[in-house]
Amino acid sequence: MRVTVGDVTRELPTVRVGSLGRVPLVEFIGDSELTNAAAEAMLPLIPEDTEVLLTVVTNALPLTHELSDRSGIPYVVVRKKRRTYMQDPLIQDVPSLTLGVAETLWLDGRHAARLKGKRVTIVQDVVATGGTAQALARLVERAGGQVAGYLAAFKQGNTTLPLTYLQELPQSL
Repeated sequence: MRVTVGDVTRELPTVRVGSLGRVPLVEFIGDSELTNAAAEAMLPLIPEDTEVLLTVVTNALPLTHELSDRSGIPYVVVRKKRRTYMQDPLIQDVPSLTLGVAETLWLDGRHAARLKGKRVTIVQDVVATGGTAQALARLVERAGGQVAGYLAAFKQGNTTLPLTYLQELPQSL
């Protein structure tokens, strides 16, 4: 499957994901050209009242970094594993479409403090069901922040979230 973002075109590989069959795989890690094109296209889509961007490792991290760099809006990263340096982390379980098993999200307490009283936009590479985004929203609320919006490069599937995205990918090929 081929996608074009700005003036960058990529032929996406497909991977098997559980019962879904084969799905297109978008990889921002290691593809600065695609990452920069997506960030440039997504920049005007960031809600105006956003004070902090929030993402989860791994694939959306370079995208969120570029959005932060271009917009001047700071960002916070949620991890999928506990790190020894974390202080009083907030923990949130989420079912994972990609892995087919539940995952646990970890937000370092020091980073959670940066969300308190702030309007936060959740940034992801691809949103399928919205389960991860909803778990991230729960972390934002538990940290005392408010979700300003949900932003993704690609939507792939059915979600009830008020998601802003660049393009839609097929659920299966």
